[in-house]
Amino acid sequence: MRFDNASIPLPLLWSSPFIRWQGATADLSALDLAAQVTRDALAAGDYDPAEAGQLVLGTTIPQPNTFYAPPWLAARLGMTGIGGPAIAQACATAVACLAQAGAASQLGSGETQLVVTTDRTSNGPLLVYPRSASMGGAPLATNWVLDSFAADPWTAESMLYTAECTAADGGFTREQCDELTLLRFSQYQNALQEDRALQKRYMRPIVIESRKSKTVLEADEGVSDYSAAGLAKLSPSKPGGAITPGTQTHPADGTAGAIVTSDENARRMAKGQPVVRLLSTAFARAEKGRMPKAPALAAQKALHEAGMKVSELKSVTTHNPFAVNDLWLHRETGFALDRMNTMGCSLIYGHPQAPTGMRAIAELAHALALQGGGVGLFTGCAAGDMGAAVVVEVR
Repeated sequence: MRFDNASIPLPLLWSSPFIRWQGATADLSALDLAAQVTRDALAAGDYDPAEAGQLVLGTTIPQPNTFYAPPWLAARLGMTGIGGPAIAQACATAVACLAQAGAASQLGSGETQLVVTTDRTSNGPLLVYPRSASMGGAPLATNWVLDSFAADPWTAESMLYTAECTAADGGFTREQCDELTLLRFSQYQNALQEDRALQKRYMRPIVIESRKSKTVLEADEGVSDYSAAGLAKLSPSKPGGAITPGTQTHPADGTAGAIVTSDENARRMAKGQPVVRLLSTAFARAEKGRMPKAPALAAQKALHEAGMKVSELKSVTTHNPFAVNDLWLHRETGFALDRMNTMGCSLIYGHPQAPTGMRAIAELAHALALQGGGVGLFTGCAAGDMGAAVVVEVR
């Protein structure tokens, strides 16, 4: 999908820190988290809630009151006259939300869209499905998070399986995966310099309040301390495989969002700061059991929609739950590995599914702004051998 008049004011593109699952946010509803962080982000960006014409919510893991989530969240933000759709496409959810918001804004003559993405992988719900025909009426129980991680119902294989298959297809070694992970960790550490000055441009704290205490989470929680020696000691997750626990990501909790509106409105709301123009979005599906290949397919499709070439890109960010994802993207596009994910990536700081892509897009926009503007690409994989991509231009 190509866009001609859909933009994000850079000050109104944000993310919370990501908190490793079963950590400090394990008992905090993803909707409560979204309400608090979104409210603070809009206030920090000096945004008038009355301007929003619709709320687009991205969330993939049910929480209490999910049935009412978009209008309930809007009301909690002071936007009592609007609602909107709830969208779920695993880790492609953020791109799907931006595609919806961009199209709605253009069709609505620049009507402003509030996009909120939020998920809590911690303490995922246990769903019980009644089965009157089973022995004694015994129900079917599903753990929403753990069973989804375990296997794709179509392939009957795990996501780890897709990574190993892609590594084999590309001839990628365990050593290459280790080296790529160390590069990504180094890039993430660079973004923490000067008291996290880069992250503080787009990151809004999580505030957890109770009757007796108040906890403020300003930075990512649960990031591993990677080293060459430490990675070398790990056994492959599959005997003889290329992937180890150190070269794959971890689940997390978090929220992220953006205001999508017309170019004119975005310039006004940015108040002299850069504007992020949406150029295109695209989705693609790789061959069966090859999920890490999908981001390259989606990237090529999004670039074609935007009328751009890889050589015109200044920066790339990815959702890369496995190191092999970026190795395959580099192989297919030729984009240099050390120019991807210069401020970090989900391989290192984890992924809460719906907000993962939105945080990476925020990091992409700020990386481009630091370079004086230009065109950039986000691409990432999602369950079901899917990939999603968005091309942006920062002015």
